[in-house]
Amino acid sequence: MKIAFIGLGNMGAPMARNLIRAGHQLHLFDLNQQVLKELSELGSRISESPRHAAQDADLVITMLPAAAHVRAVYLNEDGVLAGITPGVPAVDCSTIDPQTIRDVAAEAAKRGVKIADAPVSGGTGGAQAGTLTFMVGASAEHFTALKPILAQMGRNIVHCGDVGTGQIAKICNNMLLGISMIGVAEAMALGNSLGIDTKILASIINSSTGRCWSSEMYNPWPGIVDTAPASRGYTGGFGAELMLKDLGLATDAAKAAHQPVILGAVAQQLYQAMSLRGEGGKDFSAIIEGYTKT
Repeated sequence: MKIAFIGLGNMGAPMARNLIRAGHQLHLFDLNQQVLKELSELGSRISESPRHAAQDADLVITMLPAAAHVRAVYLNEDGVLAGITPGVPAVDCSTIDPQTIRDVAAEAAKRGVKIADAPVSGGTGGAQAGTLTFMVGASAEHFTALKPILAQMGRNIVHCGDVGTGQIAKICNNMLLGISMIGVAEAMALGNSLGIDTKILASIINSSTGRCWSSEMYNPWPGIVDTAPASRGYTGGFGAELMLKDLGLATDAAKAAHQPVILGAVAQQLYQAMSLRGEGGKDFSAIIEGYTKT
């Protein structure tokens, strides 16, 4: 299959590599010339613009940083909709607000193009290993068409509902993740300050009612989970700036829906403070340093 893949950042590039390994011919577009060169050496075509990438493609996949980029890549004069053939499906895997993808999908529908949203969970490790979770917002027919391709980049492909529901699932999940990480950080820091061995505390939490993914698989205290960013100086993983972005999307959506998200708003403020301290490049579990540094 000829697939236009637009957006080759930390997530997009390994996703594209998995599609190349699966035997697809990729039409690539990104502003990073180095990654384009690396992927072209694997047999892919470098495109001059999103429009050029979409021409003659059987499927378009986008993975972009923010809503403004999604609008530009699809709707600009040299965007996807200017080059795509009517009837060719498209899927945006970016994490953005639900309304933006609905707006873009509505404009695409006028031109005979169906766009789904399919944000992902699993981080860069999941992207490299092809074990991502895709949260897909699409019609049943569109989901059925997309699932085999998404399954070559991920392990869990979930149909969430109509366009926009994938984004809803993603921002709700990540808001909860940010809140739970702060809760685990507070508990671990408190236990340490009161004198309990942090490994013993973590083992108790993880066999008791406080157990959660943030405590068991991604514990923010160094030395608890060998594979967690906390055990390598909070490098790699999911950046605090990305968590701040997702919390912003969640609180903005909550305002539009007149739905209170009190803990979500507090989490956003704590990650904003972390960013202002110049620590936004660290993994989001480094939020614990706000409780341990003096």
